[in-house]
Amino acid sequence: MTVELTDRIDMADGEELSPDDVPQSDRFLDDMFDRLERLPVPEGYKVEIVGGTVYMSPQRQTHWQIILEIAFQLRSHFGRGPVINSDVRIDFPGHGNGFCPDIAKIATDAKCGVSGRYAPKDVEFIAEVISKDTRENDYGPKKDAYAEAGVPVYLIVDPYTAKCHVHTSPKDGGYHSELIVDFGEPVDLTSTLLGLTLSTWDFPRD
Repeated sequence: MTVELTDRIDMADGEELSPDDVPQSDRFLDDMFDRLERLPVPEGYKVEIVGGTVYMSPQRQTHWQIILEIAFQLRSHFGRGPVINSDVRIDFPGHGNGFCPDIAKIATDAKCGVSGRYAPKDVEFIAEVISKDTRENDYGPKKDAYAEAGVPVYLIVDPYTAKCHVHTSPKDGGYHSELIVDFGEPVDLTSTLLGLTLSTWDFPRD
């Protein structure tokens, strides 16, 4: 299930937030997430806000196995030094973009801000595993926001097409290089700051 709430958000306590009421400040996302925490969100669902719209999508077995495999390879390569997060909120450029990337590698020397979250400039790598209901976000507005933030490497893993899309060289709000790799073939990231080759051999397909 994916829930898109574009016109208004009906909260558990009966409050209603319409677009005209949205404050144009950093508090918008905090307010949205605070209210979402009071909603009866089903267990096992991922919740994030893309362009001011709330999306809820289930964590499927295929989805989680790919995330786990990527995280394992990153940890094996980098050790326990850098922070490697999964489904942790980071606010990105653009109005109402509170994303929870499937995988985010944070720069080793990065520090959390007063909000307790990392800034987009601290992110060195993001991987998103495609879910059927929210695929347009990963290929569209989220990719644009990651490029605008200057995330050096953005990996889209699509178990429906059994392909990986590697986006690099962010500039002027877009990625200027894309590499497409079939599942089973290695993803060569040795020329990026990650300096590794990612195996896709064990990525399951849908």
